[in-house]
Amino acid sequence: RPPNPQLATGTGQQHAALLPLPVCDGPGTLPPNGDQVATVPLLGAGPTARRDAEVPGGTRLWALRDFGCPPAALSPQALPLGMWPALVLCAWLVLGTAGGESPAPTALAGGQPFAVLWNIPSSRCQHRFGVGLPLADYGIVENRGGRFAGQNITIFYKNKFGLYPYISPQGVPHNGGIPQRAPLRAHLARVAGDVRLRLRPAFSGLAVVDWEEWRPLWARNWGPKRVYRLASQQWAQERGRGRRLARRAFERAARALMEQTLLLGRSLRPAGLWGFYRFPDCFNDDWAKVANYTGRCRPAEVQRNDRLRWLWAASAALYPSIYLPPLLPPGLRRRYVHHRLCEALRLAAGRLPVVAYSRLSYRRSPRFLEPADLEHTIGESAALGAAGVVLWGDVSYSRSAESCSSLRHYLVSVLGPYVANVTAAARACSLEQCHGHGRCVRRQPRELSILLHLGAGSWAPFRCHCYRGWAGQDCAWPEVQNPAACPAPTHGLYGHHSPQVPDTCPRRSSWGW
Repeated sequence: RPPNPQLATGTGQQHAALLPLPVCDGPGTLPPNGDQVATVPLLGAGPTARRDAEVPGGTRLWALRDFGCPPAALSPQALPLGMWPALVLCAWLVLGTAGGESPAPTALAGGQPFAVLWNIPSSRCQHRFGVGLPLADYGIVENRGGRFAGQNITIFYKNKFGLYPYISPQGVPHNGGIPQRAPLRAHLARVAGDVRLRLRPAFSGLAVVDWEEWRPLWARNWGPKRVYRLASQQWAQERGRGRRLARRAFERAARALMEQTLLLGRSLRPAGLWGFYRFPDCFNDDWAKVANYTGRCRPAEVQRNDRLRWLWAASAALYPSIYLPPLLPPGLRRRYVHHRLCEALRLAAGRLPVVAYSRLSYRRSPRFLEPADLEHTIGESAALGAAGVVLWGDVSYSRSAESCSSLRHYLVSVLGPYVANVTAAARACSLEQCHGHGRCVRRQPRELSILLHLGAGSWAPFRCHCYRGWAGQDCAWPEVQNPAACPAPTHGLYGHHSPQVPDTCPRRSSWGW
């Protein structure tokens, strides 16, 4: 990058042009003398400059975004004919990251732009009842041997991961009960042992921490979770302090516990996608309390999510929940899921993969999802650009031969064909539109009827969100970086390894698994 690029944002229309420096004189620090400037129409891009290419003769080109020049200076007569090939090259190199959009997180599984993972303890259907579940036939990813915890996904629950403080429904405190009383050093030592015991050193799957007893922001501990406020106030009174100390101390201790747990996990198993289940949350489940339910996250909750930026910074993936409440009216389900996903994608900011947690059945109900609700959950996740969906379930799905037979019937008749359709459509769109170097994303996020389905017509309603290291409207151009600084591939599911590299390194396609 050029030193201290202070770029002018003039009032004139921005154009794609290659200009000798003297043509455009405005305030700000420009690239070194003798270089040339390429300005491109990147809507909303921040004032940044980037060295994009070198043209014959050694002239260096810099892609300057939001560099305003008077339109008169950009006439074709101002450009020597010999410069037009370089102009075209430079424009192609920088177009496609429109709006200064952050690169898309790389594909999860062997190059798949959208993956569906199975996190249900269903192996006993085969072992105990002889009922097989042909998940691989539909491209659904499971752990080796059908295990609930394995190389592709592992969940860490409260009583099997560290020394998580919580208060039981009977009012009994465990591990101190509240974060302020938790033995942090002993907790981290136990976490380290649990990680080494359960995850192999080369683990590169989803590492999901499921702590749901309390929330790290004081204001979000309502209802049954209010007990943590009361216990924190008692803790403060014991020290002769008031409620303000109770709140500050609770949030500070909760942050330390969650943040250091993630950072320790990432240091021990750096290729794993570490994050907390149900974070972020939108808290948009107030459909019964408002007359015109929109599904949008309330502004106060958006601000609270912004206060948790330390949690998003410590995470390697975000795992929002899109479980459908059984009482949610069918006409509201699409927007309910849509806004929960949008909030997660907003906070991920292109840096983190968003993997939504869904279910085969409605929340607290044994009834399987209708085909329309598979569209509202799995389909909407793919169309918005999520990296994947985890299908979670408990042992009730494999409790008996009858429940296993019911699960298999739903898999082969409804769920499996739909998952195969969506994942194949995501692959086809990525290959045809984005050269396999990006993810297809709905152009207009609010057009909820447009989904990534095979046979749904052209891919025109979708644009490319390029993986890091690729540029252009169709992700065809690799960003030129220093390959010597790029490490070997370390991340992927299925036992395949996709590159996990710093921001300065290109992503190579892992397609072809």
